Amino acid sequence: MAPLTPYTFIQCPCSDPSTLARSGDVAPSDADDDDRTFDPRAPRANFSLYPLEYLLYCEDCHQIRCPRCVAEEIVTYYCPNCLFEVPSSNLKSEGNRCTRSCFQCPICIGPLSVTSLESQPDPNLLAAPDHTAAPQAGPYILTCSYCNWSSTEVGIRFDKPNSIHAQLAKLRNGGEVRLTAKERRERRKEALQSGPVGAPAASEGDNGDLDIETQFANLKTFYQTQLADSNPGGNGLSLGDPGFASPNSLSRIMSIYTGGSLHDKKAKSRVGTMREALDSDEGLQIADLDETDAIKMLHEEGCDGTLSTEQLRNQPPHLGGAHLHGRSRFTSELRPIPYLLRTKRSKRCPICRHIISKPEPKMQSTRFRIRLVAGSYIPSITVRPLNVPGGTPAAPPETLRPLQPAQFLLTFKNPIFETVRVTLATPATTPGRFASKVTVLCPQFQIDANTDVWDEALKDNDRDRRRRKGDDGPSQSSSSASAQLQGQGGTHQAEAGKIWERGRNWVSIVVEVVPASLRLDLLPLIAKLAGDGAEEKVNVSPLKEDEDLLEIPMFVRIEWEVEGGGDEVGAAPSRDREAKEKKELAYWCVLGLGRVGQA
Repeated sequence: MAPLTPYTFIQCPCSDPSTLARSGDVAPSDADDDDRTFDPRAPRANFSLYPLEYLLYCEDCHQIRCPRCVAEEIVTYYCPNCLFEVPSSNLKSEGNRCTRSCFQCPICIGPLSVTSLESQPDPNLLAAPDHTAAPQAGPYILTCSYCNWSSTEVGIRFDKPNSIHAQLAKLRNGGEVRLTAKERRERRKEALQSGPVGAPAASEGDNGDLDIETQFANLKTFYQTQLADSNPGGNGLSLGDPGFASPNSLSRIMSIYTGGSLHDKKAKSRVGTMREALDSDEGLQIADLDETDAIKMLHEEGCDGTLSTEQLRNQPPHLGGAHLHGRSRFTSELRPIPYLLRTKRSKRCPICRHIISKPEPKMQSTRFRIRLVAGSYIPSITVRPLNVPGGTPAAPPETLRPLQPAQFLLTFKNPIFETVRVTLATPATTPGRFASKVTVLCPQFQIDANTDVWDEALKDNDRDRRRRKGDDGPSQSSSSASAQLQGQGGTHQAEAGKIWERGRNWVSIVVEVVPASLRLDLLPLIAKLAGDGAEEKVNVSPLKEDEDLLEIPMFVRIEWEVEGGGDEVGAAPSRDREAKEKKELAYWCVLGLGRVGQA
């Protein structure tokens, strides 16, 4: 089994029952017990524990914010291929896709490039005195440099090397031109004018299938006309006018109750009927249930020639496909995929709406204008196994021995410029079926401010100067003392109530654990020794997944003092401005120490 590196996860307060009760999301009865121990094996814990690098911090609320509880706002839309900003007004009409010449391969999702099908060069240009090269002429195609797929496999070629998106929207597979609704109406009008008098005009639906966009536009126009014809007086509500607060809508609502009588036969006769669509110009599409061609192609290409679920999902229906209504079935019908747009988002605190993260609006920049990460406000916690005789941290063991004491070194590093006081609290035994004993040797300590390195160097020079003068007493750091002790051949022993080592802005303490035994046959005996009928509640089911993982829930409370806000309007006198304001932060964290081996 590979060794497990010790880790530290921090719980976001958004999933705390007491926090949810104060916000009104859950009943107060569910959060009465605020002092209960956090259980890292609970189902809710999977969605509330994060590494320190994933968390943000709100300076106004003085609380930790995770990716699940922040409120996101879109700053800008952009294409990940050409890095051009896309206005939000074009999103609805273009289907959240790039409208330039940015396409992906439908087979391997690689970028497609526009290339020219070079024709025979003109001999007159080759004999030109200035020796100019023959320009690349059309037609143009989209090619993939990874899987060698090209748009010629579906019969699509372009006349111009730019505006590929607009040209592709007018082409079907095979090179057939896709008529828009306006072009269909113009052709129908020309057929009516050029044909004999009284002869019915030919419908475009008789010669080809309607695509999704054209059919939807025709149906929308047809039903809007039917609604207008069935209600010429405007006494009823209009489905196309959702503004019920407007004066016209209010007058129509009042006319329903005051305008007519129940016995008015003329009012009943004014109710119109709506007919169905009759031709393709009105949105009629005859269903083609003949699957002979699809079955024949399936026999020829086999299952490997059919589309996968991911390929079918990536096909944009608004650009039209080979099959009816844009639904492709085989890989030979795949079309180029326009790049899906990406967004840059800012994040706000859900309580005070304070901005805690805001990126630069420029597409080429990866910087942030505002970025309040939690690692810049709360101390980081690192866990390492402790090797007591040598005084240096040892490599992480493969497994922890059951019922054998093990010591770990917790290092807290202060990132802020104020001295913080830390208070730790852990349960005597870890929650779960296998209860391991936990002891924090130094639960209360103080971490110095994160001062400049040069200030620390000046302090060391002053200390050395006093030592040379014989004026230096016992005021030396614990790190230098431990170094001298190790140099003399002594051992640095962990003691209760004392820190292990101290630095400029960090402190190391020792945590001692006694892993529980994983033998299931000992559970009834342990419960019987505990008494109070606990043996009746013992669960002797087989060992579950990750149940041998030793995780310690730890409650961390941080206190520090900052200068009071004396620059605000109506602030206290200058004497009170020097008074400091006390701040505090409390949260749960989980220390993963390793896996417990079998007895």
